[in-house]
Amino acid sequence: MVVDMGKKEEDELQLLVRQAAVNDDDDEQVQALVRKISGLAAAIAKLPSLSPSPEVNALFTELVTACVPPSAVDVAKLGPELQAMRARLIRLCADAEGLLEAHYSDLLAAFDSPLDHLALFPYLSNYILLSELEHGLLARHLPGPPPARVAFLGSGPLPLSSLVLAARHLPAASFDNYDICGEANERARRLVRADADLGARMAFRTSDVALLTRELLASYDAMFLAALVGMAAEEKARVLEHLGRHMAPGAALVVRSAHGARAFLYPVVDPEEVRRAGFDVLAVHHPEGEVINSVIIQQPSCCYLFLCLLTSMHG
Repeated sequence: MVVDMGKKEEDELQLLVRQAAVNDDDDEQVQALVRKISGLAAAIAKLPSLSPSPEVNALFTELVTACVPPSAVDVAKLGPELQAMRARLIRLCADAEGLLEAHYSDLLAAFDSPLDHLALFPYLSNYILLSELEHGLLARHLPGPPPARVAFLGSGPLPLSSLVLAARHLPAASFDNYDICGEANERARRLVRADADLGARMAFRTSDVALLTRELLASYDAMFLAALVGMAAEEKARVLEHLGRHMAPGAALVVRSAHGARAFLYPVVDPEEVRRAGFDVLAVHHPEGEVINSVIIQQPSCCYLFLCLLTSMHG
């Protein structure tokens, strides 16, 4: 699909992309990419609905195709107008992703055994590869017994990450899936009703991550933070600080981020922000293939937890 723009929009985009240059060598390629993404963002914003449809699917496919290849774009260096465009686009992507997952969750729930038909979801392979990557990084950087209690924060109506992790990588673990939307949890719960094993090991709980108690958070051996929990930087920082104060020593937190032009699709988590929230960063991985999200593996810092304990004792 080709996005047509009027003269005024064309001039505005020209003004915006001048801010995106990284250096003289990358200037032309970076500007061309940001120009394309800006045009797609404008077209997506004009859609009457973000529910799955041929037009919606075509625009988002073109957007993802533009953003996935390695590029020299550093979104931290973008000017304020482009930063605002990027923030709006990420929220549009989040809304569209939620509607897409709800659509396929309803479609799968119509089958007697929904999990036997997961391949109907067009991006299943991405979740399979991402879960394999995350589990591999966990095993490499935190060797020892596999986690017995796992929490997935921001699981949504189609909790493919949890399903893949539980079925393929952590077959003995229990999973608590948290989402702020009760309707999303109801949809997700229907998908495991016919599977005795996963139905027994998976719970779906409605809560804001920032309201989860110390007692609850400290009970998990590993936690996964979805990319769209805390879309704005300050929101993400508050979530990470809350988890850093209340997770158990030795527990693992897997955080999804983005790198390069993929940061127009998902929020970026700065490893320095992770450290300020009280974590030791064990690994940062930026994939270059089909997997879109970057992965950060971290643990609560023992020193930070000790300071939090002292503060609570004297507070």
